[in-house]
Amino acid sequence: MPFPSSSPASPLPHDSVFRNTGFAAFLIARVVAVVATQVQAVVVAWQVYDLTREPLALAWVGLAQFLPMLCLLLPAGDVIDRFDRRRVLALSWSVGALCSVLLWWLSSHGASGVAGIYAVLVLYGCSRAFSAPTMQSLLPQIVPRGQLAQAMAANSMLMRGAAVGGPLLGGLLYALGGGRLTYAVCCGCFVLGALLLRRVTVAHAAPREPVQGSMVQRFGAGITFIRTRPIILGTISLDLFAVLLGGVVALLPIYAQEVLNVGPAGLGALRSAMAVGEVGMGLLLSMRPIQRHVGRTMFAAVAVFGVANLVFALSHWFWLSCLMLALAGAADMVSVNIRGTLVQFSTPDAMRGRVNAVNMLFIGSSNELGEFRAGTSAAWLGTVPAAVLGGVCTLGVVGVWMKAFGPLLRVDRFEEAARVSGVGKRPDSA
Repeated sequence: MPFPSSSPASPLPHDSVFRNTGFAAFLIARVVAVVATQVQAVVVAWQVYDLTREPLALAWVGLAQFLPMLCLLLPAGDVIDRFDRRRVLALSWSVGALCSVLLWWLSSHGASGVAGIYAVLVLYGCSRAFSAPTMQSLLPQIVPRGQLAQAMAANSMLMRGAAVGGPLLGGLLYALGGGRLTYAVCCGCFVLGALLLRRVTVAHAAPREPVQGSMVQRFGAGITFIRTRPIILGTISLDLFAVLLGGVVALLPIYAQEVLNVGPAGLGALRSAMAVGEVGMGLLLSMRPIQRHVGRTMFAAVAVFGVANLVFALSHWFWLSCLMLALAGAADMVSVNIRGTLVQFSTPDAMRGRVNAVNMLFIGSSNELGEFRAGTSAAWLGTVPAAVLGGVCTLGVVGVWMKAFGPLLRVDRFEEAARVSGVGKRPDSA
């Protein structure tokens, strides 16, 4: 069954974004894929730590996924801008399904299979190098510009909803059937997501421009575009350093086992607590979207994220730890919503693949490389001191970035970002 071709039919800007059938199909496909990603993440982390009992082993889990994203940054951005983004995404999720099958096979090998798990995570990192920026670049082609902010809020809320159920489902499946059952479910979700993309209709893609120059030259134009737009550069780099230095997700298996003593079910609850805060805030934002003072609001949200992680680091009470993770998740949702909308408003469609590839690299750095930072810090300093230091560093990043990126701090409405970034001009005129 071929992918549907672009269609001129689209909902009017004043209609609900959910009337757009292509957007609804995209959301469903993305939800099932995110569930698979979340389930796989929590189970891989638990399985590796359970087999090795080494904090540094969690660092290698993050690094194994980050390095392929770094190496494939250039070709991924160029491919996304040159080819049908639905096909690129479907192929990426198909590779994710293959990785689930390989992890399923390795789950019966015990400690001898840890090296193989790292190898599979490298392949999985390759698929994510394409899937993550493709998802971000495809959304503006599905909905009209007037509904983009609403679509971003709805998308973020539902993704966090999947993030709530994913870790809980992962812990439950692992308790019921171990890695073999869990990875089988992940494989099925990836395949379902890829099949659902066939129902996504692209109605707002800009005409493809003739290919000019080499891949390096085309990607260089994207880097130049980002470098000369302080709103985009400040937005994506703030996320990179704040989460890279202050994230605590990689340490949750250690907290669950050695600090809070709550086991794998508690680990799932801890991971879901942050997502619960994100979903709650996402629901609020979908009803009362942020309209004014978006720059200052984003910086304030990142500061709250740092404070909440700092309190979590010092907590020995399970209920307080969950509460702080939920608060961190709510703050992160505000930041994610503003960051994502600013980047989309500030980037022309013909360049979104390259810009979002860099953006997703920064996000991947803050997550996967952040896991490596957290794991090594815990191995050197101890778990609690490493988490405390991370929270302090996040607050320091907020202060430095507020001074370094004044135009970002002063953005009042999202539309101002488009004007400042010159969207509507030819990309090569930047």
